[in-house]
Amino acid sequence: MTLYHYIYETRQPMAEGVGYEPYFDAAHSAIVCVDMHEGHLSESPDCPCPAPRGRPLVEPINRFNEVARSQGVKVIHVKSTLRKSGADDVKGIPSAWRLGFPQYVGEIRNVKEHAIEGTVWTELRTHVAAEDEIVSSKKRLSAFYPTDLDFLLKQMDVKVVVLVGIMTDCCILSTAFDASNRNYRVVTVRDLVAGTNDDLESAALKIMSLNTGLVIDSSDLLRGWARGGQSSFVELKQLA
Repeated sequence: MTLYHYIYETRQPMAEGVGYEPYFDAAHSAIVCVDMHEGHLSESPDCPCPAPRGRPLVEPINRFNEVARSQGVKVIHVKSTLRKSGADDVKGIPSAWRLGFPQYVGEIRNVKEHAIEGTVWTELRTHVAAEDEIVSSKKRLSAFYPTDLDFLLKQMDVKVVVLVGIMTDCCILSTAFDASNRNYRVVTVRDLVAGTNDDLESAALKIMSLNTGLVIDSSDLLRGWARGGQSSFVELKQLA
């Protein structure tokens, strides 16, 4: 069965010879699950930075991760965590999203509690298996800043970074560019990320499909891992 991916939001057969084959190297791949914690996903009215579009992703991500682990893919959970003193954010130069985002979504109740260490808001909603790793020092949009994610990936001999989680148009997009700039192969799993709204999610996916690597549905990625990618590509001449 042919694999499909997205170019500028158009789903199309994956062509042989373009260079995507190494993106299906399961043994050197790691899923980086971004910010699937209570501070974004809680149903509580006190949730300090609600991302309700991410809630339906919890179980699909859990199922995807479970299958991926069985295929030898590593799983890393990244979550935002800020010091109680406020030195990481509100008492220094605040995160820029604190200025603009509330002007779009309205006042955010309890926003000062966002990602504060030791609170319920930093607890992961997605399942963490015994063999998984956790990176808990994310303080801005990218999962690489100022965390040890890059060090961990290199220690684990990871060449392919697979992105799932929230938010497509900020944290996922920033992480994708940082990973690509560090020369990782980047895969964004289209049906396992969620953005601020449909328009921004679509725009971010379009950008990533052209500039950071592969944008693909989870079902195609799992099939590609199972087959090593090689037998599921369409020859370029068949697409002409």
